[in-house]
Amino acid sequence: MKFYVAISFLALKVIIIHETGMAGNQMRPRHALTNGTGFRATMSLPGVLVTFGLVLFAMVLVVALAFRINDGAFLKGPMSLANFITILTDSLYARVMLRSLWISGLVTLATVATAYPVAWYLAFHAGKRRGLILFLVTLPFWTSYLLRVFAWKVVLAYNGVLNSAMVSLGIWDQPSTAFLNNPTAVIITLAHAYAPFAILPIFVALQTIPRSLIEASSDLGASRTQVFARIILPLSMPGVLGGALVVFVPTIGDYVTPAMLGGPSSTMIGNLIQAQFGKANDWPFGAALAVATMLVILVAVILLRQADRRWGSRV
Repeated sequence: MKFYVAISFLALKVIIIHETGMAGNQMRPRHALTNGTGFRATMSLPGVLVTFGLVLFAMVLVVALAFRINDGAFLKGPMSLANFITILTDSLYARVMLRSLWISGLVTLATVATAYPVAWYLAFHAGKRRGLILFLVTLPFWTSYLLRVFAWKVVLAYNGVLNSAMVSLGIWDQPSTAFLNNPTAVIITLAHAYAPFAILPIFVALQTIPRSLIEASSDLGASRTQVFARIILPLSMPGVLGGALVVFVPTIGDYVTPAMLGGPSSTMIGNLIQAQFGKANDWPFGAALAVATMLVILVAVILLRQADRRWGSRV
């Protein structure tokens, strides 16, 4: 997780350097900008090797395993579609997949809706406090994801912080079980955990909006609501859709949070995949579930891409 945060900050720094150094780059000779091509290729070689040698190799291995049967031969033996036929014919997996899409979609909406005001404040009103606020936004990543889930469990538990506060304030007489072991607890925890992944792309999109465009629209008589609806929001849509994609893709396959906070009513597809590779010891069927999940995510990515082409890049 810390790796992704570092990558986000690196991307943010590159964008800022690119924007501030554009004028200087235009004054440099052409050969000064192309002499470092070999160096850049050499520096990117380890990342390329890791991507193709490990990530893509693992994906190919999972796809190949999905077409096998659980006979103990791993990758040996004949190919079979039995795993995918079971997924398509058993309504259990369709229900769990739809539940995963529903929970992940609500998490994405909640995360983007709460991240946009924070990114707005960072881009337009933070001033000298911007660095401190960015530090506070990424501060939860200093601890492990598992500890953050445990922290929310402490808050939402039957004898947890929230129930104790409600009883102490006299709102109700005894603790309630409404805060834990349901989809709401999963949505709250995931929205909190992935908030920085939505804040940073939206902040970068808002930061790159020309302030002169906003001032010109105000000078022409546009109200604050009109400026936001016609200028700021359309120009920030690439960041909104990018943040939504970054949140949606990992949350649909999450299994730790539903297992610890959700209960049986919040079982997601990641829990079924983990069970097949764990207790059931049926790796081929688990791989088939993983491939089916990747296909669903691919469809969602294509839809978001189409939305980006229609709304994110129309201005």
